[in-house]
Amino acid sequence: MRYAVLGAAGQLGRDLCPRLPGDVIPLSRTGAPAIDLARPESLRTLFDEVRPDVVVNCAAYNFVDRAESEPQAAFAVNTWGVRELARLCREYACLLVHFSTDYVFGLDEARRQPWAESDAPGPISVYGLSKLAGEYLVRATCPRHLVIRTCGLYGVWGSGGKGGNFVETMLRLAGQGKPLRVVNDQTCTPSYTVDVAETTLALLSAGRSGLYHVTNSGSCTWYELARTAFELSGICADLTPIPSCDYPTPARRPAYSVLDHAGLRSLGIASPRPWREALAAYLRERQHKDTLPACPT
Repeated sequence: MRYAVLGAAGQLGRDLCPRLPGDVIPLSRTGAPAIDLARPESLRTLFDEVRPDVVVNCAAYNFVDRAESEPQAAFAVNTWGVRELARLCREYACLLVHFSTDYVFGLDEARRQPWAESDAPGPISVYGLSKLAGEYLVRATCPRHLVIRTCGLYGVWGSGGKGGNFVETMLRLAGQGKPLRVVNDQTCTPSYTVDVAETTLALLSAGRSGLYHVTNSGSCTWYELARTAFELSGICADLTPIPSCDYPTPARRPAYSVLDHAGLRSLGIASPRPWREALAAYLRERQHKDTLPACPT
C-alpha cells in the first residue's frame, strides 16, 4: 500500500506518517516534489509519478483571522485545490482521506449538545466556509473518501505554518511572565495529534467511506485548557478568564463546537481518550524541549 501525505511537515502529518502501514511518501510545499494545493496543476504530476493507493490531505490554509481579508487564498487551498485533488483521486481510483474542522459549525449560537456527523453545519467565518465547501466537494466528487473533522489540534511537532499551537503559545507566554487573558465562553475539544492519527488508522482499517468526527473526549473552554496545562506543568501563570467580546478578532469563532463520535461508535471504534489525559501525555512528550518556571513548593 502506497500513501501520499500532503502537509506531511505539519503537526498532524508528522504524527501520522510514521504510523501508516506501507510505503509513505511525505509531501509538502517546500519538498521534492513540491506540492501546493494553491497550484493544483502540480497535483497531476504527483499522481503520475507516485501512483498512490491512498492520498491523505493534512494540508490546509488555516489562518482563521487572515482568511477574512484574503478569502481567495483560503478558498484556493481549502476548496478549489481540494476539488482538484478529489477529481484526481477519482480518476486514479485512490482513497482520499481529508481533514476538516469543527469550524464548519457555529451558526446556532444556542447549541450546547455535541454535533453529530448528521447535523447540518453552519459556519460563521470565511475559513469555516472554505473548509465546508472542500468537504462537500470531496464527498460529491470522490467515491472513496474519508472526511475527518477534528478540533484544536496540538502536537509535539508544533504547527508548521503558524509556528506553534495554542498550548505552546500559552506555555511560552507564561514562561515570559506575561499576563494572559483567555476566552472562557468558547467550548470545544482540543485534540492531541497522536490520538487523531491513531484513530485515523482505525478508520482506515475499517475500510469504510464517509464523514467522521475524531477528537479527544469531553470538552473545555480555551481558558480551561490553558489553566489545565499550567496545573499539569506546575507553572504559576497570571491567567484571567474573559468573554469573547473582550478579545475581538476579525473572524468569529463558534461558541460551542464539541463534536460527537456517533460515526466511530457505529463502527465499534473507541473514542480517543479524554482531553485532559491527552494533554498530560503531550506535556510529558515535550518536557525535554522546554524549561518553564515552576510554582514554589
